[in-house]
Amino acid sequence: MEVYPYCYSGGKKLRCGYTTGSCAAAAAKAAATHLLTGKEQAAVSILLPKGIQLCLSSELCSVSPGKAVYGVRKDAGDDADVTNRLLICAEVSFFPGREILVEGGEGVGRVTRPGLEQPPGAAAINQIPRRMIEQEVREVLDRFGANLGARVTVSVPDGQRVAAKTYNPRLGIVGGISILGTTGIVEPMSGAALIQTIRAELDMLRAAGDTPILLTPGNYGERFASKEIGLPLDRAALCSNFIGDALDYADHLGFTGLLLVGHIGKLVKLAAGVFQTHSRVADARMEIFAAHAALAGADRMLASALMQADTTDRAVELLEQAGLRDPVMKTIIEKIGFHLGQRLKNTPFGAVVFSNQYGILGQTLGAEQLIFQIKRACWRKEDAGKIVRGECRTRGPGTDDPESGAGDPLL
Repeated sequence: MEVYPYCYSGGKKLRCGYTTGSCAAAAAKAAATHLLTGKEQAAVSILLPKGIQLCLSSELCSVSPGKAVYGVRKDAGDDADVTNRLLICAEVSFFPGREILVEGGEGVGRVTRPGLEQPPGAAAINQIPRRMIEQEVREVLDRFGANLGARVTVSVPDGQRVAAKTYNPRLGIVGGISILGTTGIVEPMSGAALIQTIRAELDMLRAAGDTPILLTPGNYGERFASKEIGLPLDRAALCSNFIGDALDYADHLGFTGLLLVGHIGKLVKLAAGVFQTHSRVADARMEIFAAHAALAGADRMLASALMQADTTDRAVELLEQAGLRDPVMKTIIEKIGFHLGQRLKNTPFGAVVFSNQYGILGQTLGAEQLIFQIKRACWRKEDAGKIVRGECRTRGPGTDDPESGAGDPLL
């Protein structure tokens, strides 16, 4: 019987789940045990990287001479995970020797671009899940005294369909989902899987070249950058609400420049040094507007109206009506630039802030130069016949709600 730990988020007790990597390791162990004992395995226990024992139910898929296939259904607990309830399968066969080979089959993605954890051409099974699979299969072989090697092929019958809802298309991982996990446990609402994916996209962009990158919280920012600013999206990365984590990792990687483009509903929080922009973490939007309006000479009535505004677009409209939009946005943009400078120690940066009604509300120092550099890099590629400037990518995951911060996907 499965026993899951719990965690707390937003004042709620939430049930944890387990990763696709844990599922693959358990399925491989069940298949290997069946091959050696001839007995069906209804459940298996695996050792997670943190030293925790996890018992998972398994499903026999098929057995034939010299080969067994088992599956374990992914349980994400209370996390909003698109891979929840997927059947993660492992086919195991033995051969002479001691090597354990881990391969990807149907529904497991294949890496096509450099910069990710696995090289181009390899199955999208990350290093820690690979080690977990090898460890569990080796434990079975050693327990029964079998001096053999094993081939483990991981497959996900519905993986290709579900992969379209993940970051994999953006990362150049084709044909299925990735087998992921660093601890073996999924913590609801922790964002760990999304941060891991954001870092993977930044790794890929860094490996692809030295030109500046475009960073946006989600599809609003990407569409605006493409359609209104004319920026290409081949050097773009999504960061959802994890702007601070993305900036820190980008700074670590040493990009030649970073341009942040986002809706005022997200980026206004940066003016207060808030870099995790989900509303459950911090929501200082209207307080920021009211404070900067007061600095620009707003009266108490306008400050009160700003504090009661439902959306940042409404707040900008109130400032426009009072003739204070430009001075208020000037000081807000200056503060955004200040806090970005505190976060990015080694990377030239710029930011562009927009609203639905008024378009570009302002941009920090350095933004214009980065816009030019990103476009120039695109023009050079055009001359080489490699890309078409301004082409929008297929709609991918991100945070589409600039006000609430909802919509974060987790792999």
